[in-house]
Amino acid sequence: MHIIVDGYNLIRHSDTLRQAEMKSLEEGRNALIRSLAGYRKLRGHRITVVFDGWVGGSPTEERDLAGGVEIIYSRLGEKADEVIKRLLGKGSEESLVVTSDREIATFAARRGKTAIASAAFDALLEQSAAGYFPADASGAENGNDDDATRRARGRSD
Repeated sequence: MHIIVDGYNLIRHSDTLRQAEMKSLEEGRNALIRSLAGYRKLRGHRITVVFDGWVGGSPTEERDLAGGVEIIYSRLGEKADEVIKRLLGKGSEESLVVTSDREIATFAARRGKTAIASAAFDALLEQSAAGYFPADASGAENGNDDDATRRARGRSD
């Protein structure tokens, strides 16, 4: 599975990451990348995080890799949303997009991809950081676990 993360959207929907971002934009990004790298190590999913570079970024799209997480900064004049849509349109691998942006979630659904709200995925990141994936953390023992949550956890039951 390929998890595609709307970087600033997730940061701004997470109390922990938002606090890091208050120190500096770079600290917020680094905290997110560390968290995603830890999740990737535990779950084994391919993860790409996309950040906006459209206002003060480079004239070309920039890519990096940290902790096994692919990092993309959109080029000057292009929003991260466009990069995410491009990634969702490529290939046939199973993809999960992490965003609370309704437009991106709808775009993903129209292409047969799954979206999970940033706050819900943040809860999974917090649980993984604590090494805690109990069935009852999201109502799974009551049968309330949705497909996106099961996929984000790496389960397909």
